[in-house]
Amino acid sequence: MNRTTQLPHHRPVLDRDGAASAVPSPVRSRKRRRPSSQQWAAWAFLAPVTLYLGLFYAYPLYRNLDLSLRHYTVRSFVQGDAPFTGLANYRTVFDDPTFGPALTHTVVFTVVCLFFQYAIGLALAVFFNQNFRLSATLRALFLVPWLLPLIVSASTWSWMLNSDSGVVNAALHAVGIGPVNWLTSPSWSLISVIIANIWIGVPFNLVVLHSGLQAIPASLYEAAALDGAGAWRRFWHITLPLLRPVSAITLLLGLVYTLKVFDIIWIMTKGGPADSSTTFATWSYRLGFGNLLPAFGPGAAVGNLLVVAAMVFGLVYLRVQRKQYAS
Repeated sequence: MNRTTQLPHHRPVLDRDGAASAVPSPVRSRKRRRPSSQQWAAWAFLAPVTLYLGLFYAYPLYRNLDLSLRHYTVRSFVQGDAPFTGLANYRTVFDDPTFGPALTHTVVFTVVCLFFQYAIGLALAVFFNQNFRLSATLRALFLVPWLLPLIVSASTWSWMLNSDSGVVNAALHAVGIGPVNWLTSPSWSLISVIIANIWIGVPFNLVVLHSGLQAIPASLYEAAALDGAGAWRRFWHITLPLLRPVSAITLLLGLVYTLKVFDIIWIMTKGGPADSSTTFATWSYRLGFGNLLPAFGPGAAVGNLLVVAAMVFGLVYLRVQRKQYAS
């Protein structure tokens, strides 16, 4: 009796004529792939970024969320045995009488600053896009407010808006207008910090929007001018539509920055007087660090509300951009 011995790496199959043929086994013939040098290089470049994001973004967000869901005191903050309270800190924040004014001030501060920063930045970008003599020098001078440390800018505006010795009241007195209590009046304190923040944010809008304007082909303006379109029509029908992607990212970054503005308000008014310039950023700091008995949980809850607001607007931006690319 003859026995047919088959190779371990082959199996018999029948072809069209009924003859058996050996085909390599797909399971046993597969070889384990080793990562190539390019893959190792990619992981090596990705590792520092991942480590940085994990240490300075993911972990602080996790800790802030943990703070908002527990009842932390100074002792439990050090020992780490704070009891879990769920959404109690958020209910405390929503029931606090400061929540309504702080929400209103945050919205007003953000919307007004974004509008004027973008409008003034766009006007300056269009102006400097003419490439006249000394345009580069003047554009560099406009970057000074953006390059200064925030504590220097806020301190400068505090001095300028001082009720007794400020240069703004001195200028108003020179034209026959009485002094204004910019920083100590509930009617003017929020306006004062808005003016200072607009002054600081205009250079950023100028730089980004000017870069976007330089990417628009000059031939479009020349063709529109030959068709009889004036400067205003060229601005509305060429500049604004083609600048829309740059404008969207500029407004998004400005929104995220403005939501978390703390230094300027705290140095100039500390959120006062009588909470007239309190925003979520200053309120969160005051709850967590501004009292003898800090309320870590409610302070973290207010901070998480700012994070959620920034994430919502970021998702809206991504959705809008996806629709634009799809169309």
